[in-house]
Amino acid sequence: MNPNLARLHPYPFERLRQLFSGMTPNPKLREIKLSIGEPQHATPAFIKDALTAGLGGLSNYPTTLGIPALRHAVAEWMERRYGLPDIDPEAHIIPVNGSREALFAFAQTVIDPSGSSNRSYIPLVVSPNPFYQIYEGAAYLAGADLRFLNTLPENNFAFDYDTLSDEEWQRVQLLFVCSPGNPTGKTLDLEDWKLLFALSDKYGFIIASDECYSEIFFDEANPPLGCLQAARTLGRSFDRLVMFSSLSKRSNVPGMRSGFVAGDAAILKQFLLYRTYHGSAMNPAVQAASIAAWNDESHVVANRDLYREKFAAVTPLLTRVLGTAMPDASFYLWARTPLADTEFARALAADYNVVVLPGSFLARQSCGVNPGAGFVRIALVAPLAECLEAADRIREFVSKL
Repeated sequence: MNPNLARLHPYPFERLRQLFSGMTPNPKLREIKLSIGEPQHATPAFIKDALTAGLGGLSNYPTTLGIPALRHAVAEWMERRYGLPDIDPEAHIIPVNGSREALFAFAQTVIDPSGSSNRSYIPLVVSPNPFYQIYEGAAYLAGADLRFLNTLPENNFAFDYDTLSDEEWQRVQLLFVCSPGNPTGKTLDLEDWKLLFALSDKYGFIIASDECYSEIFFDEANPPLGCLQAARTLGRSFDRLVMFSSLSKRSNVPGMRSGFVAGDAAILKQFLLYRTYHGSAMNPAVQAASIAAWNDESHVVANRDLYREKFAAVTPLLTRVLGTAMPDASFYLWARTPLADTEFARALAADYNVVVLPGSFLARQSCGVNPGAGFVRIALVAPLAECLEAADRIREFVSKL
């Protein structure tokens, strides 16, 4: 067996299952699950129609690069969304089966476990902390070590780059960034990207920008800044820069497993080679449905309206009893708890049948602190009425502590 498998931690939801072992939720209340970031809004009918209309393609093997119409649909969306008219569908875009598998596979492609051609060392991957757990597994199974950059409320959830020494930065081959962030909802602005690009220029590492929450935001006039958009604004090329995007949250189709990567053409050429051997081609019917989804924006605006309504209604209620506030974007509230986050989550589930995720499960000890400890992640993915009922239960729970 691959010895690096022993370095993997249990996934957060397995840890949650273990936390709840032996606990019986209040049978008088129906469960409201706000722990998993799974969209629960209805999939638009036109996407389902396009999926079924594309079933005729199942008699053909799909290519790893996907059909040209899909790549062109993505390129046209990137021009509309980010103002990037020079995206080449033949060189800058690869369809993927959701951002999760692509993030994992990307690390296997770009990490050189021997260190470099002229120098032997264990490579490093840098991750935000808290973080999406795929970053960790991808790094370890690629033969790298991991370093974390804590994102703390007292620093407005910004990266603390001074965490790493110059010697460590010289070993960094890949840096994961998530904007809007999971779980904090923090977005990077142009100055944040400028600083990150400067570090990449100095040390030569690749930036993998996870932007799967980019279309869940609250101000229609100010959408989150994308990494490729930031690069072009600063007059830069896409060198050492790759973004990961997905339809799951944008279009409420997590079951389709559809997204794309875009950026540095030289890196993507090698990534395509890896994927060809990995067997990661997208289902033809899913490609047809994806084209329909990327070509339509009205359903995305309507989707944001639903989240905007929920956050406007629920955030003030929870702010009164927990340390939380509106995020920059995404569909999470990152809430400080009045007792240990694991104790809070277990007792809330037992007494009020509301399931939230302990923040410590999403982070690792770094620089003497687990930056997720004392927080819970609340995913406002359920219908408005359920989210309001959950907020009322949480308020009653906290009032009795």
